[in-house]
Amino acid sequence: MENFKLEIDDDGVALITFDVPGRSMNTITGGVVRDIIALTNEIKTNDKIKGAVITSGKASGFCAGADLGEMGSGGLGGGTAKTPKSEEERLKDAFEGAYTLNKTFRELETCGKPVACALEGLALGGGLEIALACHYRVAADNPKIQLGLPESKVGLLPGAGGTQRLPRLIGVQAAAMMILQGESKTPQEAKALGFVNEVVPPGETVKAAKAWVKANPKAVAPWDVKGYRVKDGPYSPGGGMAFVGGNALVSKQTYGNYPAQKNILSCIYEGVQVPIDAGLRIESRYFVKTAQTPQAKGMIRTLFLSMQELSKGGNRPAGHPPTEIKKVAVIGAGLMGAGIAYVQAKAGVETVLIDVSQEAAEKGKAYSQRLVDKDVSRGKSTKEKGDALLALIKPTTDYSEIKGADLVIEAVFENPELKAEITKKAEAVLGENAVFGSNTSTLPITGLAKASSRPANFIGIHFFSPVERMGLVEIIVGKETSEATVAKAIDYTLKIKKTPIVVNDSRGFYTSRCFGTYTTEGIEMLSEGVAPAIIENVGRQAGMPMGPLEVSDSVGLDTALKIGKQMAEAMGTDYKGDARGRLMAWIVEEKGRVGRKAGKGFYDYDENNRPTRIWPELSTQLDIKVKECPPELKKELTKRFLFRQCIEVARCFEEGVITDPRDADVGSILAWGFAPYTGGCVSYMDLFWGLPAFVEEADRLAAQYGERFKPNKLLRDMAAKNETFYGRFGAKKEKAAA
Repeated sequence: MENFKLEIDDDGVALITFDVPGRSMNTITGGVVRDIIALTNEIKTNDKIKGAVITSGKASGFCAGADLGEMGSGGLGGGTAKTPKSEEERLKDAFEGAYTLNKTFRELETCGKPVACALEGLALGGGLEIALACHYRVAADNPKIQLGLPESKVGLLPGAGGTQRLPRLIGVQAAAMMILQGESKTPQEAKALGFVNEVVPPGETVKAAKAWVKANPKAVAPWDVKGYRVKDGPYSPGGGMAFVGGNALVSKQTYGNYPAQKNILSCIYEGVQVPIDAGLRIESRYFVKTAQTPQAKGMIRTLFLSMQELSKGGNRPAGHPPTEIKKVAVIGAGLMGAGIAYVQAKAGVETVLIDVSQEAAEKGKAYSQRLVDKDVSRGKSTKEKGDALLALIKPTTDYSEIKGADLVIEAVFENPELKAEITKKAEAVLGENAVFGSNTSTLPITGLAKASSRPANFIGIHFFSPVERMGLVEIIVGKETSEATVAKAIDYTLKIKKTPIVVNDSRGFYTSRCFGTYTTEGIEMLSEGVAPAIIENVGRQAGMPMGPLEVSDSVGLDTALKIGKQMAEAMGTDYKGDARGRLMAWIVEEKGRVGRKAGKGFYDYDENNRPTRIWPELSTQLDIKVKECPPELKKELTKRFLFRQCIEVARCFEEGVITDPRDADVGSILAWGFAPYTGGCVSYMDLFWGLPAFVEEADRLAAQYGERFKPNKLLRDMAAKNETFYGRFGAKKEKAAA
């Protein structure tokens, strides 16, 4: 067997070590499934084996679950190899493939001999499902170990018995909450709940598991004992309310956008009412139904596969040796610069934090002090680690401290003259091969690079606020930026444990430009007379993290007004020439409402900066024509929000601002919160609509609401050929990488 090693001791206990070759972490592949089938047969038929203990040969943990890449290509589960000739045959094949995994684990569970699982590290998804199919589970007493079923986070449901065994072990309500939220438990928490039987010191799990096997020669699963009943099933006292409450909670939190959550509840509800074998067939049916949805396909591709690829430098230019980032200077100790300094120091990077006065620089370092103190107080760090982090940050006004830095990041106000001055001062002491990065969010990098004596080393490195919580960094390539500089910028981003996307230069680049369409569409609706509450509620129900008016407040209405005027000037138009521009100017310039930072914008805010209500005067000053929101209107407004963003993404592809659909999708979710259930803007066009239908609907929206919805030439050409973004642009990337 390729993925397991079997050793039988003198007591007849088989130690089965799970160790997929060439991988840092065990995952369930088609080969692993075939090996488990062979192992189960060996346990059943070999008279020398009295029982078995399954453990891992990896220091990283037991198993991280199914190989989603292989699953996406149809290779997991051992399904038939023939090409389906109809939709019915295709679904039958998919069910057979999914059910193979359930049958395999059920065979292990009913092999007639005791099987225990020794967990020295994490067991997630299919990894935990292997453990649940064993008769006994022993885990190491390590609070860092994660045990859980996180499939719902990528639009799936557990498909190897998780929705059936976990409720039978710990009860419906506890299992449903755990599976719906995709949350993990520590070994001690798992033992308290009842899906881990024993917690022992690290290194003792195999010994304890073997002892149990020898003491229990006739072990069977609890649900295979006559008379077994789920303790809080649908018809038990209080059990029905778990499903009623659960259904209401899922509807409230997902707005019906995530079919996996609904199917998880249905799967548990139906499955716990029947014997386990029927329950496993129900689970396989729901697994296939869920996996076929565009939500699952998009979320798996973007939130799992693409995120993994980009977080490992999948968009890094080839042929450039890696750069070890040891020292970085941050110029500007405001909120953004202070956050950048913190994440650098947390990654072990020596950091120079420069501002115009020592007091301002010290204030920037104090931001890190507050974050460190919070982590220490919550037990997430120690005082020693916190002190070491802070020791890496040197606040100063002295530009000579930049000497020896691998990279400089400028994080000052969006003022081209100020940025030019800083560029020259920094480059005067910067090493020949060092990189200068600007954290600008809107100013074109090529223009800023004119102040540089070496524009090939000049690049945009755009962080998002708050830096310590936002996982994305947008790397902007100027006209003269070299590939070597791009590679170094990506190395830096990976060093500080962020996910990089790479885009080409343009005003607003990719994220700021596309993000702005969501807020402006909300203001367009407001100027049309749609009630503010309707706009906000539909925005959230469409899958966005906030309504567009609240987002505008968070960005700053004065900032939005300034950017709008700058863009209008650049395009030679009158900003106040349309209703949206006049509305923004009235709110900011006449009413002095600049947003959340001042406690008043589209919303009123309390002393803790939380929104309390939409500003009442807003409705009195506007001609509110739409005060009710029936389902058809909600559907129409949702389309407007999502289509407007997607149209701008398509324009970015046509203009060469972005060239990789992975960057586009990951960036749209991580940067501005585009509805995660879609898998991102590109996946929404590719998977939810298909470009022919998308273009047709966009033309209808353009005719009704304006040119901003009009499909560009690229979209029309791709629709005519029935292409997808991943097919057209992804293939180029793969060819280049090869």
